[in-house]
Amino acid sequence: MTDDKRIAAKYDPAELEGRWFEHWESAGHFKLNENAPGPVYTVVIPPPNITGSLHMGHALNNTIQDILVRWR
Repeated sequence: MTDDKRIAAKYDPAELEGRWFEHWESAGHFKLNENAPGPVYTVVIPPPNITGSLHMGHALNNTIQDILVRWR
């Protein structure tokens, strides 16, 4: 990534993901709030499946899970 904040030509996960993970962790996004009102809401995500290539169904499923978690 350049200093002028343009999008890099190639995605570098080490550059971005580490920084965002630190931000999310320091903000407490991964911590359970035991005093939160209402029941606990959980979405169980299975491990990756190596039997085939990723397809639009995977994107749809992940999008639906993301919508449900954010809504709850």
